[in-house]
Amino acid sequence: MQSATRRRFLTTGTLAATAGLFRASADHHRDGKDHPILLSLKCGMCGEGKTLEDKFRILKELGYDGVELDSPGGQNKEEAKKASAKVGLPTHGVVDSIHWGTTLSAPSPEVREKGLQGLLTAIRESDAVGGTSVLLVPAVVNGKVTEQQAWERSIGQIRKALPLAARLGVHILIENVWNRFLYDHNGPNNQTAGKLVKYIDEIDSPWVGSYFDIGNHQKYGKPAEWIRALGHRIVKLDVKDWGVKTGFSKIGAGDVNWPDVRKALTEIRFTGWATAEVGGGNRARCAEILANMRKHLLGA
Repeated sequence: MQSATRRRFLTTGTLAATAGLFRASADHHRDGKDHPILLSLKCGMCGEGKTLEDKFRILKELGYDGVELDSPGGQNKEEAKKASAKVGLPTHGVVDSIHWGTTLSAPSPEVREKGLQGLLTAIRESDAVGGTSVLLVPAVVNGKVTEQQAWERSIGQIRKALPLAARLGVHILIENVWNRFLYDHNGPNNQTAGKLVKYIDEIDSPWVGSYFDIGNHQKYGKPAEWIRALGHRIVKLDVKDWGVKTGFSKIGAGDVNWPDVRKALTEIRFTGWATAEVGGGNRARCAEILANMRKHLLGA
């Protein structure tokens, strides 16, 4: 198969499996319609509950479809696995917790190796809790690292992790984030997804895709246009909002054109996990976040 075809096949197969989780869940989408998007929360955003079981139960009762953890470190994975099984709330993946400080693009080979080991740990721990992905910030461009260096170094390290990702069936998903890589941070607000598309395609693996953060890209371009350009490369979504006047804000309070985002997601036939990444808090705040996702991301 051609690489794009292989990637599309694998993504479709993986997300078809997650659709089974959706069908088995309770009535999480209160408009009575079936939605192909599963709604999740970063675990650390839930500020209520003394144990992971308490937190998972709160999120389950509120109507979340799943939760996402951190790795390496972060939540106790054995405790999370037991809580997930007991409560019936899936853990769909993890966020690489060291990718900012221990980058795959660092000038030091030793630091890059530590970053790789962190990624490998995250892949293993995602698999251990039943997850299907690791969210990865692949590189950081700064005064010591050029974009070309970041490109070459990070791809080299990611490729070393592919055998494990393939063996365990865990996607390495590239997040678009304010890391000054693959777009001009101080540039105009009409930038395209061309570099991000090329970066993912150069890795050329069905186990590498996009973890598209909707709000992160409002500063650089229209998120809906990036969604259309990335297409089948998008495996999961982060959900937040951003505006020129508001900065990062509650979902729906920034400048993101949510109707156009919904239209774009429909056009690329996206199905899968969408995880809120905004300011968290107690049970009431978690309920508000879910309501905002339902309203603006699902149009429910």
